[in-house]
Amino acid sequence: MVASAEDPMLPQPYRVAAVSRELADTVTLELTPASGLRPAFACGQFNMLYVFGVGEIAVSVSGESAQQNSFFHTVRALGAVSTALANLTPGDTVGLRGPFGKGWPLEAAADADVLIIAGGLGLAPLRPVVYEALADRNRYGRLALLVGSRHPTDMLYRDELEHWREHLDVDVDVTVDHADAGWHGNVGVVPGLIERAPVDPVRTIAMVCGPEIMMRFTVDALREAGVADERIYLSMERNMKCAVGLCGHCQFGPKFICRDGPVLRLDTVADILAVREI
Repeated sequence: MVASAEDPMLPQPYRVAAVSRELADTVTLELTPASGLRPAFACGQFNMLYVFGVGEIAVSVSGESAQQNSFFHTVRALGAVSTALANLTPGDTVGLRGPFGKGWPLEAAADADVLIIAGGLGLAPLRPVVYEALADRNRYGRLALLVGSRHPTDMLYRDELEHWREHLDVDVDVTVDHADAGWHGNVGVVPGLIERAPVDPVRTIAMVCGPEIMMRFTVDALREAGVADERIYLSMERNMKCAVGLCGHCQFGPKFICRDGPVLRLDTVADILAVREI
């Protein structure tokens, strides 16, 4: 896809091409530019989506990097803007600026085992990595995906998880915090899946996204499994407002998530990751 020459800071009109209901409160929007081409993006980057008359929020790209002329964004209705986005219908128009931020280390992961660990909505920014790895499977070593959700009814992209599990050279393991009578899989937190993940810790590049408390415990489990800090990458989904590190809303110690992240290598933030007040 040819990158747009537009300034990423200037909002561009995008039309809602399709809306896919993922969960009761979560949808995936397919957005196409009103004119011209969609800019290229790296897996892990985000866009700023603006609902006219309501406001703007940062939302990670959740679709394939080579997917036609569309952006895909998975949105959970939590606040005013995200609720307005989740209520959009095909034909509606939104403002979009971006893409922004630093993405997942796919270049560094070449020839390495790739361990993708997601909690809840954290699977959305990791979904493009799965697409990329499957599209160029010979470029990577073993590929494992560990996913956790609160309840089976909260599991994001459930049909896709089942489809990915059918690949003979991809290991998919899922768990839930709380189960019902119809659930026959793992029950427990996602870090508990790491000890049985079929990857070599010395060769592994780990990519992690989810609630910060989940990522703290995941980091502990990865370290215990022998994965070095410099081989662990986290996507810090903090409150990003300006996208260029000026407003300070997403400051994380000396870093700004929108500018220095959202994907950060653990050894660059390890000293502040456990400080809850930051």
